[in-house]
Amino acid sequence: MTIFIALLRAINVGKRQVPMKELRVLAEELGFTDARTYVASGNLIFAGKGGAGVVEEKLEKVISKRFGFRVEVIVRTADEWPALMAANPFPEETQREPNRVLALLSKSPPPADAADRLMERAQAGERVKASGSALWFHFPDGAGTSKLTSTFIDKVCGSPGTSRNVRTLAKLAAMAGVA
Repeated sequence: MTIFIALLRAINVGKRQVPMKELRVLAEELGFTDARTYVASGNLIFAGKGGAGVVEEKLEKVISKRFGFRVEVIVRTADEWPALMAANPFPEETQREPNRVLALLSKSPPPADAADRLMERAQAGERVKASGSALWFHFPDGAGTSKLTSTFIDKVCGSPGTSRNVRTLAKLAAMAGVA
């Protein structure tokens, strides 16, 4: 059995409600075991068989069927998580303000020039770096006022993605037993 970490994109905002208890039940209905969630923003840890891409498809299909809207799901194995965390190019910023350093995971690897293209729109000291399997962002003033919107980031990356701050990444690592 493989331990997976699934990140659901843009849920529990407005009408896109996915209760975490129901998400755990759905995972178990798919045959996954030990399903656990962290906060209501769509973080799911579970054990299962198959590759990450197959698991993504299964989760997306059942979530769409159950809730009536499409949700992109980004899945990585727990074994991939330590390398993701170690690739953080903003260690000093992480120490000072971990809620303002985020890793963006996308369905497909972003193009080699994605960070440079995103930096062209960055403002107010924002920084973007490609490192490891993620794009990393530092938002000194918070992400809420940035012109680096999810729509623009998806366009640059060529596929949907979702981001989590380093506190959440660390908690998911701990929950998956790889911290």
